[in-house]
Amino acid sequence: MKFAIIKERKNPPDRRVVFSPQRLAEARSKFPEASFVVESSDIRIFSDQAYQSEGFEVTQDVSDADVMLGVKEVPIDALIPNKKYFFFSHTIKKQPYNRALLRAMLDKHIEMYDHEVITKKNSARLIGFGRYAGLVGAYNGFRLLGIRDGLFNLPKVETLKDLDEVKKELDKITLPNIKITLSGTGKVANGVKEILDHLQIREVTDAQYLDQEFDEPVYCLIDVTEYNKRIDGEPMDKFVFYKDPSGYESDFMKYAKVTDYFIAGHFYGDGAPYLFTREDAKHPDFKISLVADISCDIDGPVASTLRASTIAAPFYGYDPQTETEVEFTAPNAIAVMAVDNLPCELPKDASEGFGEMFIKHVIPAFFNGDAHGILERALMTQDGKLTPRYAYLQDYVDGKE
Repeated sequence: MKFAIIKERKNPPDRRVVFSPQRLAEARSKFPEASFVVESSDIRIFSDQAYQSEGFEVTQDVSDADVMLGVKEVPIDALIPNKKYFFFSHTIKKQPYNRALLRAMLDKHIEMYDHEVITKKNSARLIGFGRYAGLVGAYNGFRLLGIRDGLFNLPKVETLKDLDEVKKELDKITLPNIKITLSGTGKVANGVKEILDHLQIREVTDAQYLDQEFDEPVYCLIDVTEYNKRIDGEPMDKFVFYKDPSGYESDFMKYAKVTDYFIAGHFYGDGAPYLFTREDAKHPDFKISLVADISCDIDGPVASTLRASTIAAPFYGYDPQTETEVEFTAPNAIAVMAVDNLPCELPKDASEGFGEMFIKHVIPAFFNGDAHGILERALMTQDGKLTPRYAYLQDYVDGKE
């Protein structure tokens, strides 16, 4: 089995990679029956020479490999027929802009394994860049706070070498006595929590957060059972909610009334109540003035997220009264950070972390008969057809949706 680390060709350029040179050497050591080749790239965070120094072949042509390992979508004209591909295809939610890509993979008889659906049997994701999205998103939110309020000037993450440098910059700042709500319990939220805890911001309970005032910055971590409730007033069961969120409504407003800075690190399921609507944001008691929307669902559960922002221009403002975008320094505006490719700002650490998970969960599946069903669950296309698990995409492929 020959694996290729392929060049990222999507624009804007993404410097991340599935395996750093050191992680690739680790994979070679653990799986001697596998071989690895690296497609030459002047984009990725690790140089060609770094891979060559670890003894890997770096070449312009990787067409003799069996499995192609990438991060972002591969342009259609770069797809090699009859190969196995791993990357984030952004098709499982029927994204219109990638319909042609999925069609092309079917036409070229490609076996497509989407990183997003590399999961446990219970559908929990095994790999991803979530932690790094949380780390960078939280930092960017504090950077926005410092700029908006004239408190401090944090440099952009992309100008810093690694996570250690990010944390060193945070060590230089002093925060005002703000209250922070963090939604979510997964990898994204854990990445955010890592930043909050590094800043030594005290975590408090829901009851304390909602009822008390503090003379220091504090944060409260909330999940779906805290910011949703049953319409009929009965107790909430989160697993019932996950299966069918109808019959529930948002209970987020109690947090919005006492929160200065909201960090959205949750996963939003289709049909679930919005956390706060445009009408909610107009309420006189709505206090949130800064949002770091790491989840970044456009025009959805976080009303102030009108669009995704960019690494180059990460901030904008939302005027609740006019429901329009304004400068983030405008009077009464909610300042918004909604970058949708946050891990790109920390490519070295993100790549090393991703490779660690890939070695642990994915590569073994090629050599143990896929004992845990990892590959089976992630396989979207085979022999020119959608696999049964992804048959729901057929109308999307056919252009009927």
